[in-house]
Amino acid sequence: MQADQAPFSVRLARTTEDLRAAQRLRYDVFVEELGGDGPLVDHTARLEKDHYDEIFDHLLLADEAQNGQIVGVYRLLRDDQARAAGQFYSEDEYDLTALKRSGRRLMELGRSCLAQGYRGGTAMFHLWAGLAEYIARHEIEILFGVASFHGTDPRALAQALSLLHHRHLAPEPLRVRALEAYYQPMDLLPEDRIDRRAAMVQVPALIKAYLRLGGFVGDGAFVDHAFNTTDVCLVMDTTMLNERQKSIYSKGVER
Repeated sequence: MQADQAPFSVRLARTTEDLRAAQRLRYDVFVEELGGDGPLVDHTARLEKDHYDEIFDHLLLADEAQNGQIVGVYRLLRDDQARAAGQFYSEDEYDLTALKRSGRRLMELGRSCLAQGYRGGTAMFHLWAGLAEYIARHEIEILFGVASFHGTDPRALAQALSLLHHRHLAPEPLRVRALEAYYQPMDLLPEDRIDRRAAMVQVPALIKAYLRLGGFVGDGAFVDHAFNTTDVCLVMDTTMLNERQKSIYSKGVER
């Protein structure tokens, strides 16, 4: 897959070195920048990895002006791959029964990140263009995946979590729920006490982008102490995107 404007190109990882490049970028972002960790993180080689990496597809954004340096990553798992693997990654945190009973084509998104210096510009649009092409090729109907707030104190995130719960909760047929053992309520404030401006300042850019595209959140958050994050599960029905949103989402896609 090739993005439509230099200097970026988008492709699936095909080699061990491609995967290592993705893991190096993830280490820079999730471990060094955000303070995360995990049992398989290789601090010596600076690789953020886990046992799901061999199962997922990895979508890579390369800066061709920098000798093809990998500057963006998305990790993708289709439902047919998850059946072969035994589960989705998110099932360690969320009950996905509602999605799995829908009978629709599912794909899990995760480990999305951009290198510093590439955020807030066109790089994400190029990565999303490659993602849109992949979605169309595999006829995916429902996208979902865990997205994170930095930090593990839900009280400090009360404005944002409450806003997501009251105004962006997924409809019942698509409403995943945090596992009972880890369930963190998100309705920490009543709706009339939410300061929307303050709440949106707390919401990470990636979550805002999915909300603009018509995404929802599941019921309850998951506090991930190993990764130093508070997670929410995002769900998006690709058939509900309006034409304007489809244009934004698939900008630059080659057919």
